[in-house]
Amino acid sequence: MRILRPRDIPSSEITDESLYWNRREFIGAAAAVAAGLIPASPLSRRERGTGGEDTSERGTVGQADKLTPFEDITTYNNYYEFGTDKADPSRYAHALKTRPWTVAVEGEVAKPKVFDVDEIIRRYPAEERVYRLRCVEAWSMVIPWLGFPLSKLLGDVQPTSHAKYVAFTTVHRPEEMRGQRGNVLPWPYVEGLRLDEAMHPLTILATGLYGKPLLNQNGAPLRLVVPWKYGFKSIKSIVRIRLVREQPPTTWSMATPGEYGFYSNVNPNVDHPRWSQKRERRIGELRRRPTLMFNGYADQVASLYSGMDLARYY
Repeated sequence: MRILRPRDIPSSEITDESLYWNRREFIGAAAAVAAGLIPASPLSRRERGTGGEDTSERGTVGQADKLTPFEDITTYNNYYEFGTDKADPSRYAHALKTRPWTVAVEGEVAKPKVFDVDEIIRRYPAEERVYRLRCVEAWSMVIPWLGFPLSKLLGDVQPTSHAKYVAFTTVHRPEEMRGQRGNVLPWPYVEGLRLDEAMHPLTILATGLYGKPLLNQNGAPLRLVVPWKYGFKSIKSIVRIRLVREQPPTTWSMATPGEYGFYSNVNPNVDHPRWSQKRERRIGELRRRPTLMFNGYADQVASLYSGMDLARYY
């Protein structure tokens, strides 16, 4: 099978957003039910972004943001656990066994619990959230995620007054994840958020995309999505969520502290040491576009960082 790279895909082949939503309204619910998910009702015209304005609660994208085709989303990925080439995850991620799967939620909480992932899917019905995903290499996608606010799960385990941050850990199985057999990064992959970032309604745990369960290369069975941050913050294949008092270590900050900070908010005014972040290229398009502050979600999240020097806390 020939795997298309972004430069091979003409813009004419991008699925028009309105066509996707019309098709989803016809068969989307059946597909999600068949997959064992509990889908949300189809989004309204305004929530889809086709009415010309965003909704602050859901953070949906605007009319100019066409959905990235499913094939691109699932064949062009950063997931170093399976290799450093963008096509490696789609080639090798099938080796990861995603059932049985448990997620431990622990630390500074009143009710720690180990969840079976299927219990999570049943307990927290999925909603569709159309979010931009901006990667630090200056490429981006627009993805219709299925997921639920992380705040719902955290609320159920009842964070204590000592909880200030949330630490996440990816599964560590070198026998199934060939990239973990090398030392390109310290394993297992770990990430973290401040508690207020984690509780923000835009922050979700994703269980699917395009009306289907997540494929392994996209972070199955459960991944984080934080749409105003660079993509590496949205940790995949989560097995542990721990609420802690101190800022937790994060993989890329440990590996290259001069290039990747803890916050990693999308900021066109703070360049990567080796390239500019002022412009980006949407996968499937040839032209570049200006990078938006906080990836276009500034109205919803800028208040989280009031008074902070965003060049220092990058």
